[in-house]
Formats: sequence, C-alpha cells, structure tokens
Amino acid sequence: MLLGSIDILFSDPAIFINIIATFLLTGGLALVICITVHEASHAYVSYLLGDMTAKNLGRLSLNPLRHLDPMGTALLILVGFGWGKPVPVNPYYIRGDKRRGMTMVAGAGPISNLLLAFTLGVPIRLGLIDWHSPFLFRGISISNLSNLFQDLVGFIIFFNIMLALFNLLPLFPLDGSKIARGLLPLSASSYISKVEAAGPALLISLIMIDWITNLNIIWGVIRPLADVVALLLIGNTF
Repeated sequence: MLLGSIDILFSDPAIFINIIATFLLTGGLALVICITVHEASHAYVSYLLGDMTAKNLGRLSLNPLRHLDPMGTALLILVGFGWGKPVPVNPYYIRGDKRRGMTMVAGAGPISNLLLAFTLGVPIRLGLIDWHSPFLFRGISISNLSNLFQDLVGFIIFFNIMLALFNLLPLFPLDGSKIARGLLPLSASSYISKVEAAGPALLISLIMIDWITNLNIIWGVIRPLADVVALLLIGNTF
C-alpha cells in the first residue's frame, strides 16, 4: 500500500504527506475494524463450540487493542496484507468433532471479513454509496471532506478482502494451514503439523522477498483474486 507511493515522496512531498494523512484517517480506521472483526470472530466461534479460553483471556471483545498485532498491522499498512494477534484456542474443550471444530474456528475469521465486505457492497450495488477504489488516493482538502466516507468504505472493503485471502494461504500460522489440516485426510494433516515450525520463517521470507525484489510472489497471487472477489461481492474491482 504505502510502499507503492514512496516514489511520490521524492517527486512531490506535499502530495505524499496528503496521501499519508488520508490513509491514517481512513485506512488506519479500516485496518482496526477489519482486524478486530477477524479476530473477534475466531474467539466467538470457539466460545460457541465450548472453548472458554479466548473469553477468559479477554479476546471475546470488539476492543481493537486486544486484537492488534504490531508486525501484522505494520505489514498491512506497508504492503497490503498482514494479520492480527492469534486467538488462543484449546481443542480439548471443543464440543464434538475436534478437527471439524478447529476448522470452523479457523474459517470464522476470513468468512467474517468477506461477510463485512459483502454487507458494505450492498449499498454500493444499490447506488446509495459511490464506489471509490482505495488505490486512487484523493487526499484531504476542505472541498472534498465528504469523500472521506467513501474512502473509508473502500478501504474497509479492500482490507477485509485482502485479510481474508491472505489468511487463507496454507502457511502456518495463517488460518489456511489450520483449515487445510482439518479438511485433508489425517495422513496429510499430520504432515502439515510436522512442517508447521518452518511456516512463520517461510511466510516472513516471502514477504521480505516481495518487498525487496518486487517479485510479487504473494501479491501476484492475491491481487488478481482480490479483484475477482470484489467483483463478486460488490460489483466492482480495485
């Protein structure tokens, strides 16, 4: 996100500062909303399935401070994808099929993000809100303060879709690895469990390679999918 605008800093510092201010007002709030909804949904589903761990640790809450992860939030701001603070879940307390329950908990986060994006897409489809892509920074001025709401809606939809798609990647500790473990046969899921230890290092390495070399390994996969999902949910692309 912001890294894509860094060249403007050298060509027109005033516009760059305006972009930063706009992003902090709209994108920053959108990030807080998306991450909070994502992590609170994990906590709520685990609670519904009988696990009180997240509730006892104060994670069954819409207080953003309980869900924001510093590194994950920073990456969302800089490159457009990241994560929140993981919600603790104890499968021992999950009622019924443990694998199915853990899969439901893992899937709750991405599903909640897509549902929120779809909900905001309804008034856009009905023409009640004009769609404005978050990639088209308009900046802040006295004459366009009314556009901030449109920008906020655009950022909320964008970050919800990006957070959902990124977390569905089958790399530990992302939700996708936990969903895969629950859906695949036991032999395959046990293999996933064995290689989980390398997941965080691999994930950070891929992000850093994308950042430094512009190979777009992750972004190149997620970005086209985000446009497809946005077209389905809100009738527009980014």
